[in-house]
Amino acid sequence: MTRYHFTGIKGSGMSSLAQILFDAGEQVQGSDVDTYYFTEQPLRDRGIEILTFDENNIKEGLTIIAGNAFNDDHPELVRARELGLEVIRYHKFLGEYSNRYTSIAITGAHGKTSTTGLMSHVVGGYMPTSYLIGDGTGSGAQDASYFVMEACEYRRHFLAYHPDYAVMTNIDFDHPDYFTSIDDVYDAFQQLALQVNKAIIACGDDEQLQKIQANVPVVYYGFDSANDFSARNIEKTTEGTKFDVYVRNEFYSKFFIPLFGDHTILNSLAVISLCHYEGIPANLIQERLNTYGGVKRRFTETKIGDVVLVDDYAHHPTEIAATLQSARQKYPERNIVAIFQPHTFTRTKAFLQDFADSLSGADKTYLCDIFGSAREKQGELSIDDLACLIEGCTVLTLDTIQDLKKHGNAVFLFMGAGDVHKYQDAFEAILK
Repeated sequence: MTRYHFTGIKGSGMSSLAQILFDAGEQVQGSDVDTYYFTEQPLRDRGIEILTFDENNIKEGLTIIAGNAFNDDHPELVRARELGLEVIRYHKFLGEYSNRYTSIAITGAHGKTSTTGLMSHVVGGYMPTSYLIGDGTGSGAQDASYFVMEACEYRRHFLAYHPDYAVMTNIDFDHPDYFTSIDDVYDAFQQLALQVNKAIIACGDDEQLQKIQANVPVVYYGFDSANDFSARNIEKTTEGTKFDVYVRNEFYSKFFIPLFGDHTILNSLAVISLCHYEGIPANLIQERLNTYGGVKRRFTETKIGDVVLVDDYAHHPTEIAATLQSARQKYPERNIVAIFQPHTFTRTKAFLQDFADSLSGADKTYLCDIFGSAREKQGELSIDDLACLIEGCTVLTLDTIQDLKKHGNAVFLFMGAGDVHKYQDAFEAILK
């Protein structure tokens, strides 16, 4: 029996895929750096062996799944080729594996992870479903009919997939270290569209997605009544959101989601549209929406006394604005304090003014030093370049974290794709 070795097993997608294979009865192990990442906890809970990177981990009889963050000159991958072992890149393996099921690939510049989590939860209540979520969560049902997976556009990795369905949430310019323009991003999505087998479920409120050409039906959802599936009569409360869904201008059903912000309505509408297409009944969809618990690092709340701390992955101006809107809906009477850590120098430079504009929606903004990446350790700007564009902004360090206490029972939004959690951890320690 093959044993799968994951080089870079703590990566969010890699961890999820390792969990899926393990749950499906395969032998799985992996290696990574010693630093603790939240993505490794589900691996440890399953008893999956996690080794420290070492070429001696690679032995006869292994099939190597290589994380995309690691080049071909990584010592483990060099050793694997010396031994004549099969080395498969993460996205290539995932593309082949997903072909065994009715596959649903969820992609977009924003909303991928949340929509994948919601889709897998709802569809999983109808038929056994395996899923891969980009927050490091995966599950492999032994008798799965559906496979729901997050599909990332970065470096066009999602072109390794030929899904039955593609859900496209939006097209926006991001990853400026790879994509050259919005047209370049659109081109990647257009290529994927031509690889879809059954249908594309796309947000019709997105002008880029309106241009998508495909050989299969393109079903549009959104707020605009011209969409195939539209959300109307929206009621927002501090408990969640109610809305009516119309299918091609005919009333279909009323839904409630225990979620906040316009983006959560759109994510839910994407799920409802696909479920309708697959014949999943409205009452079952609603039952599953009621019990959805969210995904990691997407408006994840911690309450200490009367203080609310929110951990969120928002690292693009569009996502910051959406997170602020969610907080305003759920906590309309409270001050909203944003603590933001930019992720990568190229993204910070490309969206400098957009970051300032979106963060200005908070009552007070604190900025943490720019978090680089494996690919770029430094850049030609600093956190001060962003701070000077935001009125009343303060640069925060771990030594000045106690300054947050003066905001009393505010809602504190810790946002970013780096290690912003260390600032939240430090503040929690002070509050406790």
